[in-house]
Amino acid sequence: MARALLGIIGGSGFYDLPGLEKIEELSLESPWGEPSDRLRRGEIGGKPAVFLARHGRGHRVPPSDINYRANIDCLKRAGVTDLVSLSACGSFREDLPPGTFVLVDQFIDRTFRRATSFFGPGCVAHVSMAQPVGPKLVDRIAAAAAAEGVKFKKGGTYVCIEGPQFSTKAESLAFEAEGWSVIGMTNMPEAKLAREAEITYATVAMVTDYDSWHEEHGPVDVSAILNVMKENSAHAARLVSRLARDFPAEREPCPAGSDRALDFAIVTPPEFRDPVLVRKLAAVAGRVL
Repeated sequence: MARALLGIIGGSGFYDLPGLEKIEELSLESPWGEPSDRLRRGEIGGKPAVFLARHGRGHRVPPSDINYRANIDCLKRAGVTDLVSLSACGSFREDLPPGTFVLVDQFIDRTFRRATSFFGPGCVAHVSMAQPVGPKLVDRIAAAAAAEGVKFKKGGTYVCIEGPQFSTKAESLAFEAEGWSVIGMTNMPEAKLAREAEITYATVAMVTDYDSWHEEHGPVDVSAILNVMKENSAHAARLVSRLARDFPAEREPCPAGSDRALDFAIVTPPEFRDPVLVRKLAAVAGRVL
């Protein structure tokens, strides 16, 4: 079995990884462009981990301009096998108040400006996204949250909007009526690209607000979000530290097939593949190419 390496992507309010020691900053080159920031590789409790600030240190990159392909490509090049996304989000449910961590198991993609695949003309592939997160990885996150006394809910649907504006009230009411759980701006196409790179993915959606559907709470207020975000970041740091310390040394087979997502996904025969694109795919799809 391959060695496991835990990766953490920190979203809004989470620009470093407390507890990460023996840090080495990695300036990796990707054929897909520049990642959001340099990767930081180190140890937590003696276990290896890699951290990437999704928006860059100083929150310089807005959701639509994040180079998701470069981020995932570089994490793959660094050896990451399991990736946890820490993401601030709004809630559509009364039972998911601010401060709750939602371990989502489904996504709705409402983005429209972003490159959503590593593949394309010259090498076509179709990976399964029926189960977009790794069940065993989610179980490990849940165990870490429980051990650290972090309030969490296992299961839920995350709708990803383009942003950077928050939803209109009409949009928010429509999303709430659909029965979705939380809303954010960054987990798509991140989850899709992680699956194409055969990285097991999971999201910790950290609720900061009720979006704009809730009559008693009114529209989203950035200052209020930032206050909740600080508390959420402290809880997330404890959760991640526990998760890393307890993480297995060897990669576990994924029940959702994320570790072998490309086994039958590529439909372009070798003789018809574009060699330029194939070279760009060396890190994410080298196992099958």
